[in-house]
Amino acid sequence: MLDTDTKGTGARMVPLEDTLAKPEKPFTPIAPRLPARAPEPKPPEPRRPRSFRVTDVLSRRILAENADARGTLDLLAGTRSIVDVTIDVWDPKAGRWRRLAHGEKSTLWNSRHRPR
Repeated sequence: MLDTDTKGTGARMVPLEDTLAKPEKPFTPIAPRLPARAPEPKPPEPRRPRSFRVTDVLSRRILAENADARGTLDLLAGTRSIVDVTIDVWDPKAGRWRRLAHGEKSTLWNSRHRPR
């Protein structure tokens, strides 16, 4: 006996009524979900004004401690030379005084209020 189910194109005949009468699915738009926003980071705390310590090189006497920039510049105006003093700045992260490098010290020296 000859098996006819496996012969031919393999196409299956479907009645026309079955193809035309498909129930339509309701249209639902798909919107992508946005990821949840991360909370806003806290703004950094305002930086405190720098405080300076000025020490006389010859006598090792502290001329100013915890002085603001304006007070330090006023003190430097009365100083004879840049090499007569050492200048330190308070580093709050390290919790100690940091000696200014020569370039930083020169910047302060050039900004001092010179008497006229």
